[in-house]
Amino acid sequence: MSDPEKPLIGPADAPYLHVMTYNLRSATGQAPQSWWKRRPLVQGLIARERPTVLCTQEGRYRQLLELRADLDGYDWIHLGRGGSSRSESTAVFWESARLAPVEYDHLWLSRHPNVVGSRSWGSRTVRMLTWIRFEDKETGADFHIVDNHLDHRSERAQRKGAEINRDVVARFRSPAIVAGDFNCEPSSKPYKVLTGARRHGAGLTDAWNLAEERLTPEWGTFNRWKTEPVEGKDRIDWILVQSGVKVHQIGVNTYAADGVTPSDHWPLQALVSLE
Repeated sequence: MSDPEKPLIGPADAPYLHVMTYNLRSATGQAPQSWWKRRPLVQGLIARERPTVLCTQEGRYRQLLELRADLDGYDWIHLGRGGSSRSESTAVFWESARLAPVEYDHLWLSRHPNVVGSRSWGSRTVRMLTWIRFEDKETGADFHIVDNHLDHRSERAQRKGAEINRDVVARFRSPAIVAGDFNCEPSSKPYKVLTGARRHGAGLTDAWNLAEERLTPEWGTFNRWKTEPVEGKDRIDWILVQSGVKVHQIGVNTYAADGVTPSDHWPLQALVSLE
C-alpha cells in the first residue's frame, strides 16, 4: 500500500509532465463509499501528487465542482455525457500555471461521435472521450491528451470505441497521450486496436511497458473497494503514448485510509517528457 505521507511521483518541473488517470467513482452510495466520506481522501491524494494533467472518469458536475474547489492552481474542462452538466463525464484538470489549452472537443463513442448523448453497439450506457491540445508554457511544446471511458459490458462497443480513439489520434499533429478507464484488460481486442501498428491500429505504446522505472508492482487498478491491491488482474486503467513521448516512471497509487479507498479504482500515474 502506498505511503500516505509520501507522493508516488509528486510535482513535476519542466520538461517533465506528471499524468494521472483516475476513475473517481460517481458521487453516489452510502458510507463508507459515499462521496462526502471519500472527498477528503481524493483531495489529499491529488494535492500530494500534484499531477500536471489529471484525466478523470465518472465525476458528476457537483462532485467535480467540489474537487475543483479543493485543488489550488488547477483549471478544468467538463461536459456531462448527456450534454450540459448532466450525468458523468471525462473531465480533465490541469495545472494552469504550466499548461494552456489551445483547442479541445468532446466525442461520443457511437456511430455518430458528434451527436451528444448517442450510443451504439450494445453499449450499456452513453460513453465519451474528451481531448485537449495543450501548450506547455515553459517549453513551448504542444501535445494532446485524450481522456476515455469505454463501456463496461459490450465487447463490441469497447472495440468500436477504441477504433474511434484510433481515428482521433491519427488526425493529431503533435504527440498524444491517451488515458482513461478502458474497462478491459491488456489482453483484449480494444488494447490491440490501440497498440497495433498504424495500418490497422493507433500505433500507441502502453506506458507500463515503456517506462524506465516501475514504481509499483503491476497492481490491478479496479480495486472493488478493497484496500489490499491485487497483482495480475483488473489492470483496466491505462496510459498509452505515441512515439515522441518518453516514459520515465509509472506506478499505481494504492493509497487508502482507515479502511476506506478513495474510489473503487486506484489512480495510475506516469512521469513523461516530450522528445
